[in-house]
Amino acid sequence: MPDPSPFSHPHADRRLPEGLRLRAAEQRDVAGITELSNLPLYRAGTQRLPFQSEDVTARWLGSGGEAASTVVVAELDGRIVGLGGLHRQTGRRQHVAILGLGVHDDFQRLGIGVALLDALLDAAFNWLQIRRVELTVFSDNAGAIALYERAGFRGEGLLRAYAFRNGAYADVIAMARMSWDLGFEPAQAGS
Repeated sequence: MPDPSPFSHPHADRRLPEGLRLRAAEQRDVAGITELSNLPLYRAGTQRLPFQSEDVTARWLGSGGEAASTVVVAELDGRIVGLGGLHRQTGRRQHVAILGLGVHDDFQRLGIGVALLDALLDAAFNWLQIRRVELTVFSDNAGAIALYERAGFRGEGLLRAYAFRNGAYADVIAMARMSWDLGFEPAQAGS
């Protein structure tokens, strides 16, 4: 049975920004995605290097085939304010996708991350036959960790000195969300 809703929206009492639109990322989005990728807060939550060029973004966006990647942009008034993606694994892990998500520095805490995560989990579980969604999140990113936990992700371990960021090695938490049809109920807030 499909998930009726990937998770109960923590911002249900708050309206999303008027005009927010989620859509598939396209080559015409290279400049907007590059601008997003070079923002300090956005970059700090990702593995991206500073000074990403449009050429690097274009290669990254063009590297995934339809079966391997689902990339979604959040657009507001013609400006890209968020980006999320699923990268499906292959072989004996073809039931798994790795999730990445980020929101523009000036548009955080407006529900854009919730909207992107909801859309990506719906695509994963109800359209792509993915049964496990994995991610890593920096251990000091409390807002993102709380969002993922509300969405049913559970921590599976701490990866120490995982990435070099801002002049120091940083830890990440490995998290995963299993499809309900595998018998794993979503985590309740606070559990």
